[in-house]
Amino acid sequence: MQGVKKVIDLLNKQLTLELTSMDQYLAHAKLYEDWGINKLHNKLTHEYEEELQHSKLLIERIIFLEGKADTASRDKINVGNNVKQMLENDLRAEKRVAESLRGIISVCEDENDFVSRELLEKLLDDTEMDHIYWLEQHLGLIDKIGIQNYIESQMKSSPT
Repeated sequence: MQGVKKVIDLLNKQLTLELTSMDQYLAHAKLYEDWGINKLHNKLTHEYEEELQHSKLLIERIIFLEGKADTASRDKINVGNNVKQMLENDLRAEKRVAESLRGIISVCEDENDFVSRELLEKLLDDTEMDHIYWLEQHLGLIDKIGIQNYIESQMKSSPT
C-alpha cells in the first residue's frame, strides 16, 4: 500500500529516535553491569529490548507503506558519567521521543493514516506510562533517599 511520503519520512525520523534510545540504553545497561548495579542493569536491558521492539514495529509499518526504513541513522547518544546523570539523560531522550510521537500522531490524523496513528499511540503510551514514569520515579527516589542509598538499593539482584 503506497503511503504518504510525509508520514513515511516522519516514521523514519521516529525510527532514528527509537534506535538512538536503544543504543543509549544499551550503553547505560553495560555500564551498570560493569559497576555491579544489577537492578539497573536488568531494567535498562529490558528498556533496550523494548526500544528494539518499537523499532521493529516502525520498520514493518514503513515497509508496508512502501517506504525504505532508515536503520542506519542515529542522533547523538548521551552516555552519563554517573547514575543520576545517566537517568537524567534517559529521561530527556524519552521526553524527546514522546514529543516527536505526539507530533507525528497529529500528522497521521491529518493524512487519514489511522493505522499508523494507532501504532504510534501505543508507542506513546509505552513511552509515557512505562519509560518516563519509571525514570521520574527513580530520580525522585534519588532526591528522597540520596544517591548512595539509591545505588545501594539497586545493587542487590531481585529474585527471579
